[in-house]
Amino acid sequence: MKNIPLLIGAILFSTLFYRQGIGLNLSLFSLLTICILFIYNKTAFTKKSTILFSTVFLITAGAVFIYKSNLSIIANVATFITLIGHVTEQKSSVYINWINGLYSSIAGYFHRNFNDIEKDKKVVLKRKIDYLHLIKIIGIPLVTLVIFISLYKNGNPLFSDLISKIDFSFINMQWLLVTTLGYYLLNNISKPVRVDPATTHDLNTLNSLEKRGEIEIEQLKKENQLGFILIALLNVLILLFLITDITYLVSTTDLRASVFSNQVHNGINTLIASIIIAIIIILYFFRGNLNFYKNNKNLKTVAYIWIILNIILVINIAIKDYQYIYYFGFTYKRIGVLVYLLLTIIGLFTTTIKVKQIKNFWYLFRVNTLTAFTILIITSTINWDNYITYYNLNHAKSMDFDYLINLSDNNTFLLKDYIDKNNLNVEKELAVERKHKEYLLELENNKWQEIQYDNFKIK
Repeated sequence: MKNIPLLIGAILFSTLFYRQGIGLNLSLFSLLTICILFIYNKTAFTKKSTILFSTVFLITAGAVFIYKSNLSIIANVATFITLIGHVTEQKSSVYINWINGLYSSIAGYFHRNFNDIEKDKKVVLKRKIDYLHLIKIIGIPLVTLVIFISLYKNGNPLFSDLISKIDFSFINMQWLLVTTLGYYLLNNISKPVRVDPATTHDLNTLNSLEKRGEIEIEQLKKENQLGFILIALLNVLILLFLITDITYLVSTTDLRASVFSNQVHNGINTLIASIIIAIIIILYFFRGNLNFYKNNKNLKTVAYIWIILNIILVINIAIKDYQYIYYFGFTYKRIGVLVYLLLTIIGLFTTTIKVKQIKNFWYLFRVNTLTAFTILIITSTINWDNYITYYNLNHAKSMDFDYLINLSDNNTFLLKDYIDKNNLNVEKELAVERKHKEYLLELENNKWQEIQYDNFKIK
């Protein structure tokens, strides 16, 4: 009886996904996943965090139904793995949720049934005997029956004709395979498992640093001097870079797209190298007892200044990217730059907290992975193709219309409306008309599992 929900779920899984594209089926599968998790893990759903992750999971599924973008599909899969891992252990970090969720989805059944043999030998022994008996009562009669059927076919023409008329074509082996796969997946996630010692280590590891043994004043003094000189020199260098870069930004009158592109990309490369070096150096000098050295105020000061200068560098690149967007419109790369800059600002802010409040590396890793995951979820709920198209058509000083045509079908109706109201060259109008016609045909051919929001719009 306890496996009935899994059997029903497996049939639903194959019904939703067998030879079907992505659409409504992913939202229904998300609901099915939550139901299976709730049936077998009711205690976990008494926690607010589990309910929150379940809600986020449904939101990403809704985004797939409305937009069906690659980003929303990726976010839905990532949230699926996160939710599975969170059900395993509600107090673990998000990256541990990913490990537990991925492991449970792939090997949960085998872990539960074969990992704890020594803990309960009698149960395992009984299970092995049951499996062996099951193989015997199915396999032996089946093989024997096939052998005798072959013998009787050769000895009796009427019997042979009767056997040849038996048609098993109604059995769809591919559908059975997908159903089996669905049962295996749902069985895996029904009772998620935890990966140790990773989970235990995460639960036992705090975010704050502690003193390690006795504080050796003379050694810490030397390390403090080295850190101060190094970071102070890097401050001077980055300050000089910012002055020259801002001067160039203010004085330049070259508005070519290639110039803006080089400025932004070169700035991003500089920023990546600068931030990586900054965080490595700060983590090195503030890794241990130097945090508790009473004369480290000057070192902390130059570290804060360095972080502030890096933030100014981020703002400077953001201004360049804004100018790039203002003149030439949005693209995914330009949006990606803004997302990266946002993550960088957050990373610098958390590094400041690490220095000020004496946090460890795991604090940075936990906070920043959770931040990146949150931004992924938020960005997946936005119809970027539609937004890019709307902005570029209405606000960009110059735009690449072919780029808009090559985006996904999410902007099809917007482009069709634009060419109906504006005069464009024949080639571009034909390209939009072709895209619009093909998208309408695709929507009309969608089966109920593949239905998306735009199916209701065309009706």
